[in-house]
Formats: sequence, structure tokens, C-alpha cells
Amino acid sequence: MVNEGDQLPKFALKADDGTVVTRDSLAGKNVVLYFYPKDDTSGCTKEACDFRDALPRFGKIDAVVIGVSPDSLESHRKFKKKYQLPYLLLSDPDHDFANAFGVWKEKSMYGRKYMGIERTTAIVDRKGRVARIFSKVKVPGHVLEVEETVRELA
Repeated sequence: MVNEGDQLPKFALKADDGTVVTRDSLAGKNVVLYFYPKDDTSGCTKEACDFRDALPRFGKIDAVVIGVSPDSLESHRKFKKKYQLPYLLLSDPDHDFANAFGVWKEKSMYGRKYMGIERTTAIVDRKGRVARIFSKVKVPGHVLEVEETVRELA
């Protein structure tokens, strides 16, 4: 499992724009990887829109934002278009990347157990090192906390 201080593991995931994002393609950039459960649900939409609204500030501190969920590329495209999300959404349908971060977990809602993403954000520095992991994220105020942490990397 990936921990703070580790190198970002090798991966290759398809993005909503048709590209394939890899560890090597992110080299030299500060990257905010946010893992979220499902497109177009209330908490995930709030988080996505918070990152969207803060994106100009992330650009000023030389950081890119990328969302990751198990949803299909088509679902990502609809979600992105509906909320005008200006950053990449990666599809992790086999949960390999989520498993590497330990965020594919058993969850429970209304007494029903199921597997899903535990909302988590990882900040990767320019050298490809995982500088910070925010686990069990609560959406309100999270983007500001992430932004402050990325500023400290500069």
C-alpha cells in the first residue's frame, strides 16, 4: 500500500479525454489526485465543483488536479460536461490504482455492505513522491486544506 513518502506507483489509466495518464506523464508536476466514489452524486459533485472553482489558484501554484473513480469513461464525460469540470477524470474500473492507495474498501449504508472508494486525496510532488495523503475526506473545507498543503511544496 502507498504511504506518505513513497514514490507514486506505476500506473496507466484512461482519462475522459481519451488520453492515457501514467506516472511518467505526471513527472515534474505537483499533482492532486482525488479518489471519489461515484460521478454525479451529491458529495462527489460538491467535491468536484470545489476543485473546479479552485483550479485557477492551483494553476498559480503549479499544480494539476485529477479525479479518479471506478466509473466508466462515458460516465466521466457526462459528469464533466454537466458541471464544466476543467481537469481530467481517470477511470479505474478494476480498482487497481485505488487498491494501491488502500482506498477500495468495504463500506456500509443502511445496513448494506458493499465495496467502494473511501474518499481520499493524495498530493504528489514534482519528484513523484507522495507528499501527503488525506484519508476519509470530509468535503467542506477540504480543497482549501489541499491548496495550503500544495503551497508548502513550492
